[in-house]
Amino acid sequence: MIRPATPADVPVIHTLIRELATYEKVPQEARATPAQLHDALFSDHPAAFAHIAEDDDTGEPVGFALWFLSFSTWRGTHGIYLEDLFVRPEARGGGHGKALLTELARICTRRGYQRLEWSVLNWNEPAIGFYDALGARPQDEWTVYRLTDEALNNLATK
Repeated sequence: MIRPATPADVPVIHTLIRELATYEKVPQEARATPAQLHDALFSDHPAAFAHIAEDDDTGEPVGFALWFLSFSTWRGTHGIYLEDLFVRPEARGGGHGKALLTELARICTRRGYQRLEWSVLNWNEPAIGFYDALGARPQDEWTVYRLTDEALNNLATK
């Protein structure tokens, strides 16, 4: 079952984010606090949204998708940028990841959004195979750039 996250889900979302960071071999990078997640997801003007995948038998959360709105100047419409998609290893193969992406695709089509985009680590072959099987295609002509920490502060103070 896929459902929108509620404020009561913040602790499990926080835990799943930490599990994702560990899977991606950078647990030290997951610095978001539950309070930050609550504010981002459930303030009067949320910056992000989340959906929870639950085990059909137990009802326990086994995965999540955290996303926010993007905008295409070329298409003139919003889209969804999927920041994180994670299903616990023991629940993989049960259709939870596909169900989460299906729900986001449905949101896009209902709202007239024309893009659902995300990034995947180059070494994550299981995820790449999964996305390819869904019909998603890599955008090889684009390279993601990021400013963080010291480099971000240095530029901001110039």
